[in-house]
This record gives sequence, structure tokens and C-alpha cells, in this order.
Amino acid sequence: MPLPRALRPFSHREYRVLIGALAISIFGSGMWAVAMVYQVIHIGGGPLELSLVAAAGSVGLVAFVLAGGIAADRVPQRLLIIAVEGTNLAVIAAVSGLALAGWLQLWHLVAGAFVLGVGAAFFFPAYSAILPRILPPEDLLAANGMEGTLRPTLQQAAGPAVAGVVVAALSPSHAVTGVAVCHLLAFIVLNFLGRHALEAPGTGEDGAGHTGEVEGGSAKAPARTSFFADLREGVSYTVRTPWLLWTLLWACISVLFLIGPIEVLLPFVIRDQLGGDSRMFGFLLAVMGVGSAVASLVTASVRLPRRYLTVMMVCWGAGTLPLAAVGLMDSFWLLALAVFIFGATGSVGMVIWGTLLQRRVPPHLLGRVSSLDFFVSLALMPVSMALAGPAASVLPIWLIFLVAGGVCPVMAVVALLAARMSVDEVAHPLEHKGPLPTGAGATT
Repeated sequence: MPLPRALRPFSHREYRVLIGALAISIFGSGMWAVAMVYQVIHIGGGPLELSLVAAAGSVGLVAFVLAGGIAADRVPQRLLIIAVEGTNLAVIAAVSGLALAGWLQLWHLVAGAFVLGVGAAFFFPAYSAILPRILPPEDLLAANGMEGTLRPTLQQAAGPAVAGVVVAALSPSHAVTGVAVCHLLAFIVLNFLGRHALEAPGTGEDGAGHTGEVEGGSAKAPARTSFFADLREGVSYTVRTPWLLWTLLWACISVLFLIGPIEVLLPFVIRDQLGGDSRMFGFLLAVMGVGSAVASLVTASVRLPRRYLTVMMVCWGAGTLPLAAVGLMDSFWLLALAVFIFGATGSVGMVIWGTLLQRRVPPHLLGRVSSLDFFVSLALMPVSMALAGPAASVLPIWLIFLVAGGVCPVMAVVALLAARMSVDEVAHPLEHKGPLPTGAGATT
């Protein structure tokens, strides 16, 4: 009996190892988000100290994500992923040991958070680049959908919930120890990845690493060049590839206009329009996470749409429309429906987007292009949050949400037309035709 489409990646041993380790690791990351907060409080810290630790992680991520993309295109991704997980284990184990001994200081947490941020900057491009090496192209959508299901479930819900219970029952240091155990298990599991993944990116002899419909030249790895030459190559490819360039431009606009209102202003909408408190805000974020997880699982269970670029941009653009009315809503259930739709449509687009990068970007550029995508989103996120407060002091909140929810659909239409995406997706079909060659990484 054939496996359901969403579960087909699990028929590949390397994927089972990779997704198992990823699930354990992101569960630990969810625990860390709560354990870190209460560990800061436990050593006498307040909001300022907590901001320092959180900012250190963000700085490490943003500062090194482009380097992480270049490394993913130069270094065997298997070794890179294992090295990152080993580093995470060392950092969390050190924090745990210091906390249990009563020697933990704020600078330990700041340094640890920075190193964890740097690790994430190297991990995510490598993870994105290794998937096409261990899975056939027709299973990539399901694999990306599975990741999109696991993240909100484990990192945003289960991990924080377990950490909260451990902190309340024992102590923050015991919760940090639990995070260290998660990274130890993930590190052990990752070492079971097959040795065939040790080859340099794009140089496999059996066709692994070829993603099918690639653009901009051969998939063969280029000669080694300098850091900045590698970066220029990735940027140049992005600029001369219209569907990629305009999608990233849309992402810049959406992050700038949406993240600040959602993260900074939504709590005030809840307080002033609904009379709610932090519990209602947390519940609404959970509703958005549920929408994201459900949509990711559904997307993983179906074929990649033939009009994949159009579906992706329509989901992203139309999904922000309910947010335009958030500032006028006085019903909790309408607000919950709006954020559910936003979370669900956003995830559908993200699952398709991740699959497109793996299917259409040449393997020797995939790490760099993935890191550019990541960098664009991260760079403007703090800008959006910094602007939201001042904007709310001179403009009514309902107007800010109206503009944010209205600009993104307009920009989605502009991106569709400017990149001629409807023509592009017809010229580059990704649905499989005919029997697949044997072996992971078979081409379409």
C-alpha cells in the first residue's frame, strides 16, 4: 500500500534521520525560549537583561547568515549540520553546568545566545541545501510541508509548554539541562546520516544534488573563489532571476509593513478593542500557529500546483487582507479567524517557496540564495518593530493595519506582473512526467 503523499519522504532513510534530529532540536529550541527567560530572571535580571540576551542571538544570526549560505555551498552539508548541533550541545551544556553549580552570570547567557544565533545562521542554509541531495524532487514539497508542521507544533507549542512545567516544578537550570539533553540526542541521531552526504555540494557521482529544473547554468560546483566573489555570484543570480528577485522584494515589503503591527500593536488592539490581556494575545498567537501547522500539513499532502508561482503569491497577498480590518474588529472570533487565515496562507506560500528554491536554484548556489532569503527577512524585522511604536503615536492603529493589510496584496500583484510569473511557471513546469530514475535526488 503506497504511503500518503505527506509521508512519502519518510520512505528514505536519510530523511528519517534528518527530520528526526530536526524535530528533537527544534523542540529543544522551544524549551530554550522559556528556560532562557526564567534563567535570566533567576539570576536577578529584568527586561533590560532579557533584551540583551535576546538581542545577542539575533545579532549572531543576522551577522553570519550570509556566511552560512556560502559555507553551505562550499562545505559538505552533513558535516556542517553535525558541527552546528555539536556546538549547540556544547553551549547549552556549559550554561546548564554553570547554572546548576550556581556560577551562571549574565555574560554567559549573552555569549551563549550569540553562539546559538551564529549556529542557526549556518544550520538553516545547510538544511535547505541538503534536502535535494537526499530526496527525489517530487518529495520535496511534502518534506517542506512536514517541517512547516513541526515548527509551530514543537517550537512554538510543545517545547515552551514542557519548559514551563519543568521551571515551575524544579528550576530554570533543570529546564536548561533538558534543552542540553535534546541537543545531545539530536547530535547522536545526526551522526547516522549516510556517508554519501559527505561529498562536496554538487559533486555527487550518482546524480545526487541535481534538483531538476535549474536555471542560470550547470549544476556543477564552480572553482573555489573568495568569500565576496561567492557572495556576488549569489546576489547576481538573484538579481537576474525575475521570479526570485520579485519574490524577495515582496518579502521585504511584507516584513516591513506586517511584523511590527503584529508583534507590537496587536496586544494594544486586544486590550483597547476587546478588553483582553496577555492570555488572549497568547491564545491568538497559538491560533495563528495552528493555522500554519494545518496548512503546512495539507500542502504536504497534495501535488505542487501547476501554477505554483501564482498560487504562492495569491496565498501571500490575499492572506494579508483580513489583517487590514484588524484595527476595526471588536469580536474575538473575527480576530482569531483573521490571524488563522494569515497563518495558514503564509504557510502554504512558504512551503511552496522552499520547494521552488530546492527545485529551480542550481545546487551550487542553493545555500547562498537561501541565506539571502533569510537575511532579507531578518534585516527588516527589527526595523518594522522599531517603526510600529512611533507610527502608532501619530496615526490611529486601525489605519496602520489598513495600510499594512492593503499594501501587501497590491505588491503581490505587482510582483506577479513585473516578473511575468504566469508565463515563467508555464515555461518551467515542475510536475513530474514519466518514470523516475532510481536513487535519491533523481531529476525531473
